[in-house]
Amino acid sequence: MWAVAAGSIIGAFPFNWLYTHFGARYVFLIAGMTSAIATFVIPTAAELGLWVFAIARFFQGLAFSANFAGIGIICSRWAPLKQTGLFLAVLTSFTPISSLFTNPISGILCETLGWPSVYYFHAGASALLFTLWYMCYLDKPEDHNMVSKKEVQKIHADKSIAHIEMDSFIPYWEIIKNPVILTVWFNALANIGTSSFLLMYSPTYFNKVLNFGIAQTGFLGSTIFLNIAFKWTSGYLSDAWKLKPERLKMIGFNSFALLVPACLYFSLGFVPNEYPWVAVVMTLSIQICTGANCGGYYKCGTLVARQYSHFVVANIQFFKCITLFTGPALMSIFVQNEESKDQWRHVFIVNGILLVTANALFCFMATDKPAEFTKIVRKTDEEKKLYCAIEDI
Repeated sequence: MWAVAAGSIIGAFPFNWLYTHFGARYVFLIAGMTSAIATFVIPTAAELGLWVFAIARFFQGLAFSANFAGIGIICSRWAPLKQTGLFLAVLTSFTPISSLFTNPISGILCETLGWPSVYYFHAGASALLFTLWYMCYLDKPEDHNMVSKKEVQKIHADKSIAHIEMDSFIPYWEIIKNPVILTVWFNALANIGTSSFLLMYSPTYFNKVLNFGIAQTGFLGSTIFLNIAFKWTSGYLSDAWKLKPERLKMIGFNSFALLVPACLYFSLGFVPNEYPWVAVVMTLSIQICTGANCGGYYKCGTLVARQYSHFVVANIQFFKCITLFTGPALMSIFVQNEESKDQWRHVFIVNGILLVTANALFCFMATDKPAEFTKIVRKTDEEKKLYCAIEDI
């Protein structure tokens, strides 16, 4: 897990640079094939030793870091502004969707052909899927022979020339210091961090504190499809619901994704032991509610950054990798005895406070208007540098 996290963190920024300079078609293909090769060699690497195995896992993490920048670039180029929420909802569901297929397939393969077959199968499937990606995807909608002129007009509607053309220039510093973008990233850290914590440790909580058996715990973990359904519904509604201004709609979806889980976190540690199913429902509700984030901070970041949204969304991947470290850190600080509900309660309260703080800041800062840095393109940046040089003379 640590090797995967390290690879994801290291690869986040380089992949963003590669996407802006070479587009998504070839870069994502290379990332996918890297993942396929790394997955294929896992059984052999495991036999050769821990360090070889860790290197293979590192390359899996490196390839994984291409996902979020890829989502950002696809939304920037292919999503109409009026359907941004739906695009984000579908594309950011790749983790739970993959789990629905990989978990049962892996179980069958392990029982019939042995555990190495799991990696060989997934490597082959990855190679096939990324070959299809290369065959079907083009970076510019207007160049695709399956996209009509009318569809291109819908995709480009209300977008600036800079947004449509999307050259490789990015005003990194102006984006990084923008208060709205910083708020979006903080909300992503809070939302994904607390959600990832549940994904990692809810089975332990179900088993050690609520006293559910291993089989029951596994079944409860398979209910992740509920999050997918709610996320897609939220994405559709965030676009279809004609509420003006857009800002209020984003605040509503963001509050549902963060504030409702915060209230559930505050209550979770106080559920009496004789009502374990109440705690289970609350835990699952937290995971489901987070699906509304596509209409909240995700959409805000995309609308504010416009042609540079791929950089904003890519950095959410960076925070997702950080959560692989923050979850274990919280457990080591607050939970010494995994059977102690009181110790788990402290972690839940910390998560709740983080979510409330992030959402309060979002309610104050959220906007659907493009930021000033979207007006900065290569030409204006060069003119500014020339003007400063003349002034110095």
